[in-house]
Amino acid sequence: MLQGIHPLLIGRLLSELDAAGHSDGVLVADAHFPAARLAARLIELPGTTAPEVVAAICTVLPIDDFGGAPGLELMASADGRVHEVQRELMDAAGIGESGTRFVDRFDFYDVAREAFVIIRTGEVRSYGNAILRKGLIG
Repeated sequence: MLQGIHPLLIGRLLSELDAAGHSDGVLVADAHFPAARLAARLIELPGTTAPEVVAAICTVLPIDDFGGAPGLELMASADGRVHEVQRELMDAAGIGESGTRFVDRFDFYDVAREAFVIIRTGEVRSYGNAILRKGLIG
């Protein structure tokens, strides 16, 4: 255990976050997401929720907002409404709805294929998927 590091940030996850470059995507996925099929690098965190993993990641990962880029991308719901889990993801990332881009489900899968790392959580609520983009320090 490392002092000052959130306990959900296991060694392999910290290593992947460190290795990611500027604007690389870090996808936090729910338990239903086809992560094994889409991931170049997959980390499993069963027993966690997506918002708690996003909050943990945000303790060490600067979010990219260069040039007005969205700091957070969420899968848009089929009915167009913002679900509670999505509000919790925005809160966990410290990013409001204006800084969030909602991406159509099938387009989201295409974006997910390009993610540097996918972290599959135990989140069972639908639309519990979030992409964070790594920013610069300082």
